[in-house]
Amino acid sequence: MINEIINEYKPFSQVEAIAIGGSSSAHSSDELSDIDTYVFIEQSIPIPEREKLVKKYSTKYEVGGEYFGSGDEFFADRLGQQFDVMFWNTEWFENTVENVWDKHYPSNGYTTCFLYTLKNFDIKYDPKGWLKNLQNRIDTPYPKELRDNIIKRNMMLMKDKPFASYYEQIEKAVKRNDENSVNHRVSAFMASYFDVLFAKNELLHPGEKRLVNFAIKNCKILPNDFEENIRELFNVKNDSKLDILAEMTKNLREIL
Repeated sequence: MINEIINEYKPFSQVEAIAIGGSSSAHSSDELSDIDTYVFIEQSIPIPEREKLVKKYSTKYEVGGEYFGSGDEFFADRLGQQFDVMFWNTEWFENTVENVWDKHYPSNGYTTCFLYTLKNFDIKYDPKGWLKNLQNRIDTPYPKELRDNIIKRNMMLMKDKPFASYYEQIEKAVKRNDENSVNHRVSAFMASYFDVLFAKNELLHPGEKRLVNFAIKNCKILPNDFEENIRELFNVKNDSKLDILAEMTKNLREIL
């Protein structure tokens, strides 16, 4: 059934390649996981044509959603699973690979997430070999300059900047008793924390889910009290979070 649905996208002239990604291709899916399907296009497929395709397999669907990028979501009735179909522009994706892997541009957290997705793609349709060529392009040693740039940028964001570091923003939010801002900036801090950790270990960043387990399983180098600090961080009152964040920063710095 999965292949049957994927095959429905192949005749569209706009389609360059199709792949299964996410937890399904990385062998980390569970009963709650969607089937993440990536359709690489050079031009948009009209929404009415996408809806006509989806309605063959689903009575519960959302076509044309732009909330997280162009995509369609639907529950495949006979399969009993949800499809999350993402339409990614080929030029944009090529530029993303080039900017990160070749030009070594870091981001505010999650720098290499798209490359992790690319590396783990289960390619289902790629008549010109375009997507496989991109996979091969990142099948090289982790660039040292990229590693160093990720570490420098995200350590600055976490606590090293003289103004408006995440730590300073959290400190101010705690003093204001601003719960929403504390949670927002702690999340940003953790995004940079994991970006640094995975870069240090020269691992591609797997995304937002199950990061502690991924790090324990795959990182050769972990900061002291890694699990304990993270567990405590999310189970203490706000005025205690700053001490934990400071310790996490110190322990992370010691492995760099």
